Amino acid sequence: MHRLKIALVLDRFGSRFGGAEAYGVALARELARDHDITVFAREYDPTCDVQLPFVSLRVWSGWPGWIRVGLFAWRARRHTRHGFDIVHSHMNGWCGDIEVVHVTPVRYNWRVRQLPFLKRALSRVSLRVQTYLSLERHRVANRPAHRTVAVSGLIAEQLRQAYGDSLICPVIAPGVQRPKPVAAGARTQVREELGWSDDDQVCLLVARNPLRKGLPTIVKALASLPPHYKLLVVGGRPLAQDFLRKINDSALSDRVRLVDTTSEVERYYAVADLYVHPTLNDSFGMAPLEAMSFGLPVILSPAPYCGFAQYVEPGHEALVLSHPEDAAQLAGFVEQIGDDPALRAALVQGGYGVVDRHSWVEVARRYLELYSQVLVERAEKKSKSSL
Repeated sequence: MHRLKIALVLDRFGSRFGGAEAYGVALARELARDHDITVFAREYDPTCDVQLPFVSLRVWSGWPGWIRVGLFAWRARRHTRHGFDIVHSHMNGWCGDIEVVHVTPVRYNWRVRQLPFLKRALSRVSLRVQTYLSLERHRVANRPAHRTVAVSGLIAEQLRQAYGDSLICPVIAPGVQRPKPVAAGARTQVREELGWSDDDQVCLLVARNPLRKGLPTIVKALASLPPHYKLLVVGGRPLAQDFLRKINDSALSDRVRLVDTTSEVERYYAVADLYVHPTLNDSFGMAPLEAMSFGLPVILSPAPYCGFAQYVEPGHEALVLSHPEDAAQLAGFVEQIGDDPALRAALVQGGYGVVDRHSWVEVARRYLELYSQVLVERAEKKSKSSL
């Protein structure tokens, strides 16, 4: 394939933001080896290790969220209409040749799921809901030289339920890469900074919104575990602080450490003993996959609460909860891993198998295949129109 000019559209560009943003950075890192990429986003993390041409699409923060999304979509379309071979978008709108859906579809939430009658009726006249629905309808519409991609089988199924079985929706799950070995003594040093010893069993949660990713369930489970079990939460510090303050249990709160969102999250994966992810809503779940790459055993929610659960073999590659709010089961799983070295070793090896199936090189290869299909269809369309 010749060197392509690719427009990459997303909300923010930087690994520290997580989710769709980290997906975009990792994919751009692979594609930029052989192609020219320009980033279109509200914000570009200056500490990001991937430095690419950047066009700011910042929108005034005073607007309501639905207006900001609409304005962003309009500006993205205007800036990417010409000059690019492929427009690869991770945002709701209509600018992309490739549209990647990371979250539960809007139409699924408002037209497929069971809702109270009044809430559903009011959505018919809500400018906010109608704006989101309209943007998404244009985004996923079947048309030549266009692909809608889901990041998990769960999202693909929700899209089909929302828009019909005729929707063409390949699934390309996020990838991961094995991290570099951690410097000798780094684990002990970070634990000392946190006020913990090498004998403590540290559970890790990495999330921009810890409450949605299961923090209440984790804290409830922690309360029933011995004192040497600790919890480290990276990201969403204000939300986590408010939650812990309301608990009003100083002994329990002292076993929890909170760290702001950081681009150096790898140092905290390296300091943990296991990863806990009793999420209430994750279309995929990048953090538990990253945790596996660091050799951590993982506990996570079942599908449909966590899309990543579809990619693991329960009991061999991860421990999967029966329900994300089952704190007693979560506590039992945590103790099993802490008390059974053989189980821990088996889960670590199983996790490495999952990591090997999800490389960013393979993810980039699959997107390049889609780009080729789009370019062929565009050429055919142009040829027919010229006849």
